[in-house]
Amino acid sequence: MPVIDPLQYTIKPVYWHATHKILREIRAKVFVEEQGVAPDLEWDGLDEHAYHVIAYATDGTPIGTGRLLQDCQIGRIAVLKEWRGKGIGRSILEMLLVIANKMGYEQVKLHAQTRVKNFYLRRGFKARGTEFMEAGIPHIEMTRSTADQTTWPAVFPAGVAQQSAVRG
Repeated sequence: MPVIDPLQYTIKPVYWHATHKILREIRAKVFVEEQGVAPDLEWDGLDEHAYHVIAYATDGTPIGTGRLLQDCQIGRIAVLKEWRGKGIGRSILEMLLVIANKMGYEQVKLHAQTRVKNFYLRRGFKARGTEFMEAGIPHIEMTRSTADQTTWPAVFPAGVAQQSAVRG
């Protein structure tokens, strides 16, 4: 699977209130339109207090997103169809793992769609329990330590990473 040059996209942490229209647009396309998730299940009321990231193409077009809830659950990782298979989902996940580590979360969990279980296994997640249905889609709970996530991914804008390192 070819990985796109990290300079062709960036991943940025964002605030829900400032970017909710962008986040909603990406998730609506991926989850509601493509996967048939009911809107009332997608918009669960947890976004306002979650940590969010957006992937942007070099021209500023939003192309993916993900979130980290305060209970250490990663979710809502979505990449627009034309951008899949280029490493963007992996970069979003890496950014969320770094944020979890920086927030002091020692372990994260997620509900992986079973069709992408191997994506998470390759990134150090372990399956827990048995398959279950969520929003009409088969899922499996997975967990992973954040201990090795101490540096920002290469697709994090350098200026922002340096500022974050200074603040501490």
